[in-house]
Amino acid sequence: MIRFYNGRTLEPSGVTSNEVWVDGAAISYVGPARGDMPAFDREIDLRGDLIMPGFKDAHTHSGMTFLRSAADDLPLQEWLEKQVFPKEALLTPESSGAFVKVAFLEYLANGITACFDMYYHTDEFARIARQWGFRAVLCGSFTAGNDWSELYDFYKHYNHDYGPLVTAQLGFHAEYTTNREKLEDLSTVCHDLKAPVWCHNSETVSEVRGCIERHGMTPTKLFDTLGLYDYGGGGYHCIYMTEEDLDIFARRGLTAVINACSNGKLASGFFRLKEAAAKGVHLAVGTDGPASNNALDMFREMYLINIMAKLRQSDAAAGDPALILDAAVSGGARAMGLADCDAIAPGKQADLVRIDMDRPNMRPVHNVVKNLVYSGDPSNVRMTMIAGKVLYEDGAFHVGEDVQDVYRAAEEYAHAIVDG
Repeated sequence: MIRFYNGRTLEPSGVTSNEVWVDGAAISYVGPARGDMPAFDREIDLRGDLIMPGFKDAHTHSGMTFLRSAADDLPLQEWLEKQVFPKEALLTPESSGAFVKVAFLEYLANGITACFDMYYHTDEFARIARQWGFRAVLCGSFTAGNDWSELYDFYKHYNHDYGPLVTAQLGFHAEYTTNREKLEDLSTVCHDLKAPVWCHNSETVSEVRGCIERHGMTPTKLFDTLGLYDYGGGGYHCIYMTEEDLDIFARRGLTAVINACSNGKLASGFFRLKEAAAKGVHLAVGTDGPASNNALDMFREMYLINIMAKLRQSDAAAGDPALILDAAVSGGARAMGLADCDAIAPGKQADLVRIDMDRPNMRPVHNVVKNLVYSGDPSNVRMTMIAGKVLYEDGAFHVGEDVQDVYRAAEEYAHAIVDG
C-alpha cells in the first residue's frame, strides 16, 4: 500500500487536505489521517503538493511523433495529402512501435494517464501499452478502403485480449474519407454491439461544406440520421457546428473533444465553447497528434482553450477554468469509457498525478484550479501513477526500458522515413 499525506487533494468537491491511500491498482481511502492506519509499503510526504486524477488525452495519434516538426505550416487538407498520408504509408509495426514509445514517455512526463488513440498498427500499440503499464483506449481509424465487418473483430479483440489497461471503441476517420454505404454498414455494427461511435467531425469549413454538397446535411446530422449516435460517442474538433448540431450533441449526450493547439496551428478555427457549454454538451480535451500540435501537453491545451474562448467572444470574462480542468480529467475519462478513472474516491483506479506546488509558477496559491489552467506546465508534474504503479517520478521513467534506447530507435526510423 502507498500513502499520500500532508498535501492537497483534488476531489469532485474541490481541493481538500485529505490523505489518499492506494492498495494495488485502486484507491482504498480518501480522508483525514486515522489512528488505525495499516502498514504501508511506501509513505509519501507531499509537503503541500497536489494529488489529482491524471489527465485523459481524449484525442491522439501517438505514432505520429515521427512527423513532429517535419510536417508543419500548411492548412489541414494540404498538410494531410502532401505531408502526412505519403509518409504514413511507409510505417511498419516496428517503426510505429518506436514512435508510440516516445509518445508514451511524453504522456507520462506531462501527467497524462490515458490516451484515446486513432492510428495504425494497433496490435503493436496495444502490446506496448500492456507491457509498459500505460492505459489506452483504441479508436478505429477506418476509411472507405476498409472492410468494416472487421470492426467486430477490432472491438472484441482490444476489449478482451490485452488486459484491463487496453480497451477499444468504434470509430472511423471522417465523413470525407468514407461514403454513405460504409457509414450504413457501421450503423449496423454499432447497433449489433450497442457501442458508441467516434470520428473527426466538423474540423474545417471545407469539410462541412463538402458533406452538405454530398449529403444535403452537416456531418453531425448525417451521422445522427444514420443512427450512429444511438449508443453515444461524439467527435473530435467539432469547430464548425451549427445550432442544430450542438442540439444533437446535447440531446444524445455526446462528447465534443476540444483540440485547441492543433486547431490553432492548422488555422482551422475556434471551438464554440460558450454555446456548447450553455447547451450542456459534454466536453473533453485532446492534444491531437504530435505532427499537428506539436506537443502532447494538456496544460497548454487547457490554457489555450480558455484564451481562444476569450478571443472569440472578445470578452475577457469568457472561458471557464474549472469547466476545462474537469473536461481534461473527468470528461475525458467518461468519453473514453473509463468511468473508474474519473476522480479521486475509494474504489476508483489509482491513476494519479503529483503536482509540484513549490515552484514559482504556482505561487502564491490563491486558486489551485486557476493555477493549474493558467500557470501550470509539465515541469510541475513530479509523479505519474497508473493503476497504482509509479511510471514516472522526478524525471525518471519506470517503464522497463532505457529511455535513450527508445529515443535512438525512434530517431533512426524517423529519419529513414522522412528523409528517404
